[in-house]
Amino acid sequence: MDDGVQTEYTGIAAEFAKARAERDKEEAKGLRDSSVNAKAFNKQKEIEFSASHALLIAFFCLLLFLQLLGVYLFASGFLLTRLVLDHKSKCDVPPVPLDQSTSLSTSEHGCWHPKTFDRAVIILIDALRYDFTVPYLSSDPHHYHNTLKILHEISVQQPNNAFLLPFIADPPTTTLQRLKALTTGTLPTFIDAGSNFAGTAIDEDNLIAQLLNASKTVVHLGDDTWHSLFPGYFDANLTKPYDSFNVWDLHTVDNGVSKHIFPLLDPKNSSKWDVIIGHYLGVDHAGHRYGPDHPAMTAKLEQMDDVFRRLIATVDDDTLLVILGDHGMDSKGDHGGESDDEVEAALWMYSKKGIFGRSDPSFVEPPRTAKERPVAQIDLVPTLALLLGLPIPFNNLGKPIEEAFIGSSGKNYENVARVHRLAAAQIHRYMNEYKQVRGLDSGAFGGADSMWDKATSTWATLGSLKSVVSKPWTDIAKEFGEYQRQTLQTCRDLWARFDLISMLHGVEILLASLIALIVYGCAIDGDTTELSPLLVARGFIGTAAGAAVGSALAFSVSTLPAIHTTVYCTAVGGLIGIGSAYWYARRRLTVPLPKSLWSWTAVTLTLLLSIGFASNSYTIWEDQTLLVFVATFGILMLASSIGQQSLTNRALGCYHSVLFIILTRAASFSRLCREEQMPHCRSSYYASASSSTSAVWTLLIPFALSFLLPSIVKSYYDTTQSYQGSAVLWIGSAFRIGLVLTAMFWSLDAADDNDWLDMNKDTLKTIKTFVAQTVLAIAFAAGHSLFGYASPFLNIRTNSSDDSNPTDEAIASDSGSSAISIQGYNNVHGTRYFILLTIWGLGIILLQKPLGGGVIGILVWQILCLLEIIAANPSLRSTAVGPIVLALLGSYHFFKTGHAATFSSIQWDTAFIPLKTVRYPWSPIVIVLNSLGAQILCAIAVPLTQLWKVPPRKQGLMGSVTRAMTQHFLFYAVIGLATTLWAGHLRRHLMLYRVFMPRFLMATVVGAVVQVVGIFVGIGGLRWTFLSVGEVFGWT
Repeated sequence: MDDGVQTEYTGIAAEFAKARAERDKEEAKGLRDSSVNAKAFNKQKEIEFSASHALLIAFFCLLLFLQLLGVYLFASGFLLTRLVLDHKSKCDVPPVPLDQSTSLSTSEHGCWHPKTFDRAVIILIDALRYDFTVPYLSSDPHHYHNTLKILHEISVQQPNNAFLLPFIADPPTTTLQRLKALTTGTLPTFIDAGSNFAGTAIDEDNLIAQLLNASKTVVHLGDDTWHSLFPGYFDANLTKPYDSFNVWDLHTVDNGVSKHIFPLLDPKNSSKWDVIIGHYLGVDHAGHRYGPDHPAMTAKLEQMDDVFRRLIATVDDDTLLVILGDHGMDSKGDHGGESDDEVEAALWMYSKKGIFGRSDPSFVEPPRTAKERPVAQIDLVPTLALLLGLPIPFNNLGKPIEEAFIGSSGKNYENVARVHRLAAAQIHRYMNEYKQVRGLDSGAFGGADSMWDKATSTWATLGSLKSVVSKPWTDIAKEFGEYQRQTLQTCRDLWARFDLISMLHGVEILLASLIALIVYGCAIDGDTTELSPLLVARGFIGTAAGAAVGSALAFSVSTLPAIHTTVYCTAVGGLIGIGSAYWYARRRLTVPLPKSLWSWTAVTLTLLLSIGFASNSYTIWEDQTLLVFVATFGILMLASSIGQQSLTNRALGCYHSVLFIILTRAASFSRLCREEQMPHCRSSYYASASSSTSAVWTLLIPFALSFLLPSIVKSYYDTTQSYQGSAVLWIGSAFRIGLVLTAMFWSLDAADDNDWLDMNKDTLKTIKTFVAQTVLAIAFAAGHSLFGYASPFLNIRTNSSDDSNPTDEAIASDSGSSAISIQGYNNVHGTRYFILLTIWGLGIILLQKPLGGGVIGILVWQILCLLEIIAANPSLRSTAVGPIVLALLGSYHFFKTGHAATFSSIQWDTAFIPLKTVRYPWSPIVIVLNSLGAQILCAIAVPLTQLWKVPPRKQGLMGSVTRAMTQHFLFYAVIGLATTLWAGHLRRHLMLYRVFMPRFLMATVVGAVVQVVGIFVGIGGLRWTFLSVGEVFGWT
């Protein structure tokens, strides 16, 4: 508390005592009794509040823990897709008997097939999309067209030396999953069940392990993801890994790979290595930072073209050169999903031996589009293994690429048939082992097994055919290829394998947790916090007892899965404990049905939103649905305001309802379209649909925000004369300075992107990082310090009774000639707590793109409008309208800040706004604040629905806030349960992994983050507000 204000408080105490004899209004006006008994009473109440507050946080944490256990149980059954076998292919154990002419037992000449190359250089260009590599003949090329020319040129001019093909990835198109597929030949999974869960390391058979077993020296350069997958596999002296996550850095990794790879290709160093893997990241990073249609992409592709030309000139005759992309990128430069642009990469193979060919002369010209003659990425594994004379990894499901084995004449079908037979035989051996481990019957793969029998039968007839020309090599190759295709499809169906028992148990726990929340937030008569001690005690005892019972069952009954049993029993025990507490207090329970039309409206819209997630089209267009729901609430609140009897309330309610609707519509102009919405949607969040940078004009938004937003907040404080004390320092100075620095940051970022400044890039990045860190320090360090120690925003004024302001609260008078009033009294709780919202708002605005920051500013203004509407419509305060509208607002503005329920919409580059490199845990926290900033702000705002414009000593205020926060949590719990149910029910739906599963994962993450923020920031922040106000006005 400021010294001047404290002196006024001390001096006014005498005036209060003098007036007490004349006006017995102490309790109504919130004056402090200066007696020793009153001080002791207030101290006791403060202790009781602190204890009750701690128990409340503990109970919410318990409920969150139980919900997370339910999510774990469901996810462990929903995302369990395949079993990893530990078997390894061996050089001396081929999958089928080999002809004497090809019976090889060592890797010196080739294990199962004569090797073609001694060495290989494998260049992985991250996000090398196929259309980057072929000519674009139309008159309107993009920046990524007709720049990387060498791959197509060599393929056409030297068809026996090179071929270029579309290289199709299986989603998800994340680098980690793609590297697993490119080295093991298996389909991607979300959870691999096996005997070893040691980090992300690949334990199943793979190409790198086979190279190591053959005593080959493998060198890796570039993306360090390889080292988490293959720890200890690469030559320690020659390998040079680089950090892969700094998407703002386009050159460090690429320059580092080029710096080290060309010296290794010098003939004098040829004995030091057998395989070099170079992983370039610049193309991917240019896409993430700018989008593919940007001059930076042109420059990067030109650089890669030059690198490829140097590689072609440098490699010797015995070295195979492979250039490939692990995935593509969408129109904004992102990836992770399954759109065509994301899965269509490029594959190019080159050898100076001239051994490649085409089965059809028309195939010399590489396909114009990725829809023609594509090969699967898993096909690279058996192709490389056989070309290098290695065993095909045991779990491989790919088939050899025809162009690599058909010979320069394009007619060596015998070789094609032999390699197809080897690959198919290894697949057949793998599937037999898989059947045994899974306990499947022999006819589980009926169609594929029939094709295997047909292909082997055809092969068996070869011995009776005397003429080599008459032997059906083409038919054999097709039949073994068809067996591989059918088996691959069978595996896709089989590995969408769900543990229904685990999923059902997860749904049970989530449903029971939801019921516990409903009872706590809607069915308890009176102050809910009074039951906290009972609920916490029984809940934690039940949880501990359940864990003990589950552990004992898992230990004593070997057939029960240990982790599943323990988790399930723990959750059931905790819920039984909470249920027993409710039963004990059953006389205080009421039927948890809405008690007003407003509450029915809130419940109805929540249920409608949840039911809609059963439809993929509804889920895809969720942003438009939320626009309708939010605007609907605005219209309903306008209608309610019109019916208010008080002219003041009617005017304020109508004004803010109309403003709320206008702001909702204004925010709708910020939009990021997902692929499924095209062509019926037009993105405006970035400079263009094919860019991931902001339009230049949006740089005006942060500057406008720095001028307008503090003034807007101040205007709402002025309505109750609360712009006093520390509020002036924070809102008028610190908050505004933080917003100005945010505008400066984004101006510097645009200057960096567009090369407006003649300045060293590293120096500019240092300046940007310093500015961003300064803003975060103002927000979270200085802001929380002020919030923790600031006094209520009050001012004591003594003036004549005739001059008193009606917005002041008159406290005492001297013989009727003077009045003593406290400015800010009418909103002491609300204005004190609102500072917390501006603290987090400042940090979140910084971490959004300029247009997203403007949307967050609109959200803050809408929250203020909502609070004024509730204050002008007193009947709304006791309903669920405030918490539910805030939940809808948070969900709506999630989409308006450039996000969607897709993996590719995650704005990874924002992790480098305050940081130069990836740093844990700060980088993930920044990503969460960027992605879920709107929901976080709305969760923090929930207590304000009960604090805004209420007297400081209102009875049961803490209970009202608790009920509102519970109702807010209920919205996300209902959405979470609904998306869980629909994802489980539609688990065989074509759009599961594209629509329903991402929405389920999003609901899970959002629900958890909102509850964590609501518990520790929202309810936690109440402690400082209540203690500060209680110190001045005492406790009830």
